[in-house]
Amino acid sequence: MDGPATNDSVRDEFLKKMKKRTDGSFTTSFITTIGIDFKIRTVELDGKRIKLQIWDTAGQERFRTITTAYYRGAMGILLVYDVTDESSFNNIRNWIRNIEQHASDNVNKVLVGNKADMDESKRAVPTSKGQALADEYGIKFFETSAKTNLNVEQVFFSIARDIKQRLSETDSKPEDRTIKIKAEGEADAADAQKSACCGS
Repeated sequence: MDGPATNDSVRDEFLKKMKKRTDGSFTTSFITTIGIDFKIRTVELDGKRIKLQIWDTAGQERFRTITTAYYRGAMGILLVYDVTDESSFNNIRNWIRNIEQHASDNVNKVLVGNKADMDESKRAVPTSKGQALADEYGIKFFETSAKTNLNVEQVFFSIARDIKQRLSETDSKPEDRTIKIKAEGEADAADAQKSACCGS
């Protein structure tokens, strides 16, 4: 993928600043994620306490095999780019392809343009371009500033609400939700048939 270190630092900046805000502090310095970083954030949503597990995966190519494993269990993914860096925006399509390969089909996604607090003269990606990309993929779009806290809370509440809604719709569908558990040492019918036909 093009420019993973750039995208990594953009995402790191957004998530690390958000995580520091969670702890009640903020700093402009951050350390690049090596492998996976993890934070728990509890929010109140529709009168219920919801625990968000935030897994910050490293965007660097050398950690690709580690990070793709975390996509499989993800319920929501934030795709973060820097509005002052067009290459980080252009790389979003690569990240979406990666998500399509490794995440579940129904994972909720949100596109986030960070550094919205920057002077317009430094902006490389107009809001309309970010919105158009989000519309193309049928996902929500926010512009944020981790520095000023612009829309940071809204992003997390939005994805949490979308996940909660999707799960409640899934739970209300009349499907067979039987979980079949095979006892230790018990063979299923296919295994029994295979051993009978193959003489082993």
